[in-house]
Amino acid sequence: MSEPSITPELIEAHGLKPEEYDEILRILNRDPTFTELGIFSAMWNEHCSYKSSKKWLRTLPTEGPQVICGPGENAGVVDIGDGQAVVFKMESHNHPSYIEPYQGAATGVGGILRDVFTMGARPIAAMNALSFGAPDHPKTRHLVHGVVEGIGGYGNAFGVPTVGGEVRFHPAYNGNCLVNAFAAGLADADKIYYSEASGVGMPVVYLGAKTGRDGVGGATMASAEFDDTIEEKRPTVQVGDPFTEKRLMEACLELMATGAVISIQDMGAAGLTCSAVEMGDKGGLGIKLNLDAVPQREAGMTAYEMMLSESQERMLMVLRPEKEAEAKAVFDKWDLDFAIVGETIAEDRFLIEHQGCTMADLPLSRLSSSAPEYDRAWDAPRPPAPLEDVPQIDPIDGLKGLICSPNYAGKQWVYEQYDTMVMADTVRVPGLGAGIVRVHGTEKALAFTADVTPRYVRANPEEGGKQAVAEAFRNLCAVGAKPLATTDNLNFGNPEKPEIMGQFVGAIKGIGAACSALDMPIVSGNVSLYNETDGQAILPTPTIGAVGLLDHLDDLIGAEVREGHVALVVGDSTGHLGQSALLYEVFNREDGDAPHVDLEAERRNGEFIRANREHIKACTDLSDGGMALAAFELAEAAGVGLHLDSDDTPTLFGEDQGRYLVACNFDQAEALMIAAGQAGVPIASVGRFTGDTVRMGRSQAPLAELAAFYRGRFAELLG
Repeated sequence: MSEPSITPELIEAHGLKPEEYDEILRILNRDPTFTELGIFSAMWNEHCSYKSSKKWLRTLPTEGPQVICGPGENAGVVDIGDGQAVVFKMESHNHPSYIEPYQGAATGVGGILRDVFTMGARPIAAMNALSFGAPDHPKTRHLVHGVVEGIGGYGNAFGVPTVGGEVRFHPAYNGNCLVNAFAAGLADADKIYYSEASGVGMPVVYLGAKTGRDGVGGATMASAEFDDTIEEKRPTVQVGDPFTEKRLMEACLELMATGAVISIQDMGAAGLTCSAVEMGDKGGLGIKLNLDAVPQREAGMTAYEMMLSESQERMLMVLRPEKEAEAKAVFDKWDLDFAIVGETIAEDRFLIEHQGCTMADLPLSRLSSSAPEYDRAWDAPRPPAPLEDVPQIDPIDGLKGLICSPNYAGKQWVYEQYDTMVMADTVRVPGLGAGIVRVHGTEKALAFTADVTPRYVRANPEEGGKQAVAEAFRNLCAVGAKPLATTDNLNFGNPEKPEIMGQFVGAIKGIGAACSALDMPIVSGNVSLYNETDGQAILPTPTIGAVGLLDHLDDLIGAEVREGHVALVVGDSTGHLGQSALLYEVFNREDGDAPHVDLEAERRNGEFIRANREHIKACTDLSDGGMALAAFELAEAAGVGLHLDSDDTPTLFGEDQGRYLVACNFDQAEALMIAAGQAGVPIASVGRFTGDTVRMGRSQAPLAELAAFYRGRFAELLG
C-alpha cells in the first residue's frame, strides 16, 4: 500500500519542527511511514502533549482530602459525601468553533460530556464560557449565532441542563473566538472508571459510532495559529450527533455495571491514536491494532485517516475477555458498533496493521509520556502604573454605559436557547450567580460557576490569575456553597513568544496561589495555546470552572430581594478603577493596574458569608461594574427599585476584590454588623431596595426604563 514520501513540506504541514523530526529519526533509526508521521504529529502537538505547559502545570495544587482523582484522567473526581462523587472538567473547542461555529461548539459539548461519562458518571450539568470579537466585527454575529445554537442543539438533544457560564466581547478575539465547555456528573465514589490498561492479551474494543474522515488532523490544527488559509481547515472540524451520544452514554453506563470494563477512554483529540496510546502508556503496555476491524462510515479509508479521524461519539475499551458476549449484547441493544480491533501486548510497541501490511510500528511510550517538553523563554510582564486621572461620571450614565454593552447586558437571549430544566433537578438557572443543581434523590446540591477577567490577566497576569479563582470562590460562597475544587481552561496566544509565555507563567503562579489559599485544588483542565490570527493574540483567558457543595438545600442563600431591604457591602472598598468595566465600556480605556487580590481576606469574607447565611436574603459577589452593577442586577431581577447613598464614581464602580453585596431586613442587618465586628470583617450599609426608581446620590432613572435597556440590548445588537 503506497503512502506519500516524507518531505520537509509534509513535516511542516504536520506541525513538527525540524528538531522534532530529527528526534523521531533518532527514536526510530529510520524514516517514519506517512501513518507514523501522522501519529507522531498528533501525539506531539501542543493539544495532546502539553509540551509548552507541562513544566508549569506541575506547580499547581492538585490534592486535598476531598480529591479522589486529580489531573491526568478524562475528568477530575471529588468526594461529596454519602458515597457519592462529582466528576467534572472544562475543555476548549476554540479553533473548530471559529472555522465552523455550529459543529465546533456542538462537538465541544459532546466531547466534554464523554469525558464525564467515560469515568462512570451520569452528566447532571453543563456550562460554557464564550469569548467573541467586537460586536460590530463582520464575523461576530455569525459566530455568536452558530456557537450558541450549536451548544443548545447538542446539549438540549442529549438532555443535560446548561446552568451557567459567561459571554464576553473584545476586539482581541476578532480572529479567534473561545468556546470553553464544562460538564459535571454524579457517580458512586467507589465505581469510578479509569483509562489505565492492564493485563497482557486483553481485547481492545471499539465502541460507538462509525469512523469517517471528519476531523482528520483536528488536534494538529488546534495547535497552530490561524492565517489566510483558514478556510482550507474546514474539513478538520468534526460533526456531532447528540442522539448517538445519548445512546453511547446509556450503553457505557450499562456496560460498566456488568463488570466487563478494565479501562475505557473517550476518543477525543487525535481519535483512535490518542486513546490507544494513552491507555497503553498509563498501564505500561503496548497496543496492537488491526484497522480492518474498525467500523467505517466511508469506503476506502486509509490507515492514516482511521488513526487520525476525530469522528464523534466513539470510545475505546480494554475488555475482560470472559465478558465479551455480555458486553456485545449491551451495544447491540443500543444499536451501536462493538468491534474487537486489537489487544494489549507486553512490548513497548504501538503496532498498526491494515490489509495485511504493517502501517506503523512505534515505541508506544515515546509517543506519550516521553513526548517533547519545552522550557520556553518568558518575559515577566511589568505591571502598569496605577490609574492617575480617576474619571467621574453621572452614576446613571455610567450604569447605562454598562448595561447597554453586550458584555454586561442581560444574556437572556443566550441562555433561553439552552434547556436549563431538563432532568428536573435545577434549583437556580443562569442569569444571576452560580448555577445550582440538586443531587438527585437527596437534599444536597452542587453549585457551578466559570470565571475570569481577561483585562486583569493582560495587565497583571499573576493578580489576574488569582482573581479568576477568587471570583469563582466568591460566586460559590454567595449562594452558600462550600467551594470544593476547580478545573482550568488556559487560553493563550503563541507560547513561542516570550511575552505570551510570560502571561501564561504569571497566570499559573496566581492561580496556584489562590487555589492553595482557598482550598480549591485543580483536579482537571485543558490548555489551549496558539490562539492567534496573523500574529494577533487573544487576551490571556485562563477560565476557572469551580464546583461547590450545599449539604442541604436549606443552606442555600437565595435572591429574595424585597421592598425595604437594606443593602450592605461586606469587604474593603477603596474605589479601584484600574482595568475596570466602567473604564473600558464608558471611557474606552484599558489602563491602570488590575485590582490587588488579598487571599486571606477572600477566605475570611467568604467564610463569614457562609457562616451568617441565616441573616442574608440575597447575596452576590462584587466584580465587574462594582457595587452599582451588582446592586442593579439584584434590583432588576426582583423588580424592586434601588437607592444607593453615594454618587462617587470610584465608590460605585470600583472593582476592589473580596467583596459581597448583601440584601436583608433591618434586624438582620444589625445582626450582620455585630457578627462582622466580632469576626474582623469590614461591612458597611450602602443603601436600600425600595420604590420603582434606581437612584444613586441625586442621580436617578425609572427601574423599568433601565430594565428595558438591560433586557433588550443583547438581542438588539447580536440576536
